[in-house]
Amino acid sequence: MEWKKEIRILFWIAAVFVLAFYMPLESARFREAIMASLDLSKWYAREHVILCLLPAFFIAGVIAVFISETSILKYFGAKARKWVAYTVASVSGTILAVCSCTILPLFSSIHKRGAGLGPAIAFLYSGPAINILAIILTARVLGFEMGVARVIGAVVFAIVIGSIMSIIYRREEKLKREEQLNFPDMPEKRPMWQSALHFFTLVLILVFANWGKPGDDVTGGVWFWLWANKWYITSGLALILVFTMIYILKLNWIHVTIATLVTAISAFVSPSPLIPMIVGITGVSIITLMDKKDPENREWTLVSWDFAKQIMPLLAIGVIIAGFLLGSTHDDTAMAGVIPNTWVAGLVGGNSVFSNFFASIVGAFMYFATLTEVPILQGLMAAGMGKGPALALLLAGPSLSLPNMLVIRDVLGTEKTIVYVLLVVIMATITGLIYGTL
Repeated sequence: MEWKKEIRILFWIAAVFVLAFYMPLESARFREAIMASLDLSKWYAREHVILCLLPAFFIAGVIAVFISETSILKYFGAKARKWVAYTVASVSGTILAVCSCTILPLFSSIHKRGAGLGPAIAFLYSGPAINILAIILTARVLGFEMGVARVIGAVVFAIVIGSIMSIIYRREEKLKREEQLNFPDMPEKRPMWQSALHFFTLVLILVFANWGKPGDDVTGGVWFWLWANKWYITSGLALILVFTMIYILKLNWIHVTIATLVTAISAFVSPSPLIPMIVGITGVSIITLMDKKDPENREWTLVSWDFAKQIMPLLAIGVIIAGFLLGSTHDDTAMAGVIPNTWVAGLVGGNSVFSNFFASIVGAFMYFATLTEVPILQGLMAAGMGKGPALALLLAGPSLSLPNMLVIRDVLGTEKTIVYVLLVVIMATITGLIYGTL
């Protein structure tokens, strides 16, 4: 078997050499694709790692440590009624303003805690697909009809795809159910409302810290007001988090107070909200790691770190590859990858099977940050994209991406990941075809 290992090493050495030897540096498109890859990586690091992923890791840690397995199984496990499990999972995205990557730590956490494959997949899909901000923006920019179609399609997709995955892997699920039915109901360490308060405070901090601007032409209304005051709201939620850390987690109040004051000072003197977020996360990490009264507090940060180690490298690789292949399209930036945007726009016109399938494939592999899919789709529709392929891309895009697939594979394995991706692509294609004929 040793020679097989040596051949693999030789293969990769040869592959890297050939890649370097024939690298088309003289090609303007190749150079732009490299810049697009770097630009997307830089933008992702600035806009999503600190404000999105780091809070998501801590939320996943809360699920893994403070929310008992009994509670997870109550809503997502074998003892839960199917209609309850799938309903909760399929509408969960309405309270999570997350992208296809930010949902991954949460999905990984509930899956490891014993959630059934079907409800876990429904949660994985619905999280980025139907967040309330994206739905409103879709209806306002692309039309009310498209907004309604996206809501209905996303909820139905979550339930159907989760159910199909559960049926395909029913033997594994049956064994899991039998094991869970024999689990004794362990008493909660603390009242459920306390764990829920701590959990939802972190969720709301994640939501409001990433609350997107409604649009340049919108200067009033509830959504604009929430965006204009989002940091005041986030600060208020941070104070509630301080309360939960002192009175629920029983952390040293002096340490928590000092960390709160340092975070508040950094917020006043820093020109960027990223600094107080980093200071606050660092403070939480240090305080919990130093705590010697309750081992769960220390475990919270250690488990969050485990999620970060597992997910961050795969996301980084995925973002780099996605930027190189499909370009960097965010804010006012439009940098092409090695696959020209004009090719994409030209292949998704009309309402053929191919155009819908191609839109689904592009959506599945391209990375969309929260809310960015709408302006990108607006540009493609202006270039001739049909409404059927547009919906297909909307249903496949936000919930899937190349970085997302790499992490799902690490959690579920290659086979289940391929089945999940194929189900999303096939259903998006069929839905686009139906919608395009209406």
